[in-house]
Amino acid sequence: MLLKNNMPTTLHCFFAFAISFPVTFFMAALFSSNANAHEVRPAIVQLLLQENSSYQIEIQLNLEAIIAEIGPEHSDTSESSNAGKYNTLRSMSASELDKEFGRFKSRFLSGINLNSNQGRLYPTLLDVQIPAVGDVELARDTIVILAGNIPAGTETLTWSWNESFGANALRASSPSKPDLYSVYLQKGKRSDPIPLQGIVEQSIWQVFANYSVIGFEHIIPKGLDHILFVMGLFLLSMRLAPLLWQITSFTIAHSVTLALGILGVVQIPASIVEPLIALSIVYVCVENILSDKLHKWRPVVIFVFGLLHGLGFASVLNEIGLNSTYFVTGLVAFNVGLEIGQLTVIALCFASVGYWFRHKSWYRQRITIPASAVIAVIGAYWFIERTFL
Repeated sequence: MLLKNNMPTTLHCFFAFAISFPVTFFMAALFSSNANAHEVRPAIVQLLLQENSSYQIEIQLNLEAIIAEIGPEHSDTSESSNAGKYNTLRSMSASELDKEFGRFKSRFLSGINLNSNQGRLYPTLLDVQIPAVGDVELARDTIVILAGNIPAGTETLTWSWNESFGANALRASSPSKPDLYSVYLQKGKRSDPIPLQGIVEQSIWQVFANYSVIGFEHIIPKGLDHILFVMGLFLLSMRLAPLLWQITSFTIAHSVTLALGILGVVQIPASIVEPLIALSIVYVCVENILSDKLHKWRPVVIFVFGLLHGLGFASVLNEIGLNSTYFVTGLVAFNVGLEIGQLTVIALCFASVGYWFRHKSWYRQRITIPASAVIAVIGAYWFIERTFL
């Protein structure tokens, strides 16, 4: 009899344990960062080959993160033991940060690896454009401009930089070839040889692999808001049909606006899109709490929210760049990477919770409602932050 009376308490403790890790993770993510404030984003490198046998390199980067030596192993600056130094640098005026960079300059330049087929080139620093402090909770983008001459007899150039500087998106162009070459380089990776004459020949599989990785990483680990939205879809029902209807609706919608956003047909400011994405998370999870079944209007609502998420995806791909020569391949690959990321989220949710508890009578009360409530609170916080703060 004693064992029977203790069973509810034992089960309650077990359920609390089962959801404690994701709750802790998401609440920690909420209060340690938001979707944009401390994200370690890839640098954007523009390599312009001039007609007078010279070159110019324009790098858009988070200078504070590089000086603070917060490497790509961190998806968020607050995760690093050097977060204090980063925050100090982040609060500096432009002139103060410029002095800090002056002390770091030699290390930065030594980390730049621009090589011709005849040997290494050593670009000189032309300018450092540091914005004013502004909102210290948002990373500021510094522009570093380098330049140099291309030796006679040079046929190709390759680019890489020190892996401690993180990932970078390289775009190479010349006056006659604005889309000479583009690639997303993981930490420490080197570009293909970039010919001074002609164009870079990349196989479809190289392009596909490159952009599918970008898409996947935008979901896992960088897309916390998209992860929470997909979790919200998962939590409503363990049955395949309702989940499939929602995911299909979401996928079709974000694929449409991703393409339209990249083509420039639809352009809505991030200041509008990002708060609405947060609001979509709130809606889905509040509906999870109020309803225990998939209503006929839910896939339609999910489709509308998918349009918003697609615009968010498009802004990422626009920032990294998409070579017009491989436009369709890159766009499809990026979308495939997104889908694999979303399916991975669902698989992880199923493996950690659904597989074990989906047939239990208490699943909705002990898992769906509490988890949806936590996610809704996070979405509401993001909405307020992105709208008013």
